[in-house]
Amino acid sequence: MTDPISDFLTRLRNASLARQAETASPHSQMKEAIAAILKEDGFITDFSHGTDERGHKTLVVKLKYVNETPAITQVKRVSTPGRRLYCGYQEIPRVLNGLGISILSTSRGLMNNQNCLRHKVGGELVCTVW
Repeated sequence: MTDPISDFLTRLRNASLARQAETASPHSQMKEAIAAILKEDGFITDFSHGTDERGHKTLVVKLKYVNETPAITQVKRVSTPGRRLYCGYQEIPRVLNGLGISILSTSRGLMNNQNCLRHKVGGELVCTVW
């Protein structure tokens, strides 16, 4: 697998479209930080740690539904391993006119676009969620 973050986002998107209650993915600190931001902004209900049948650590994400429609409508990976996209805090794009969020990898860790503007930091634009 060349892009584990893209794989994680695709698992989230596919599980929400299939109306599944939860989805599991191999664990990493960056995936856990993305899940924490999604929980903070109300896109998922909760996340926890688990293990698969081989004993490897997994990240289990419980998806959120509002009136049987998924809270996550679309997830797009912006910066890929082949093409990194960086932006300053003044150039952070608005997602769906403020209804969605952008997740950036900054020098202070992963942040959503509102926190980046508040702290005046830019970084690598990881993904957008709405």
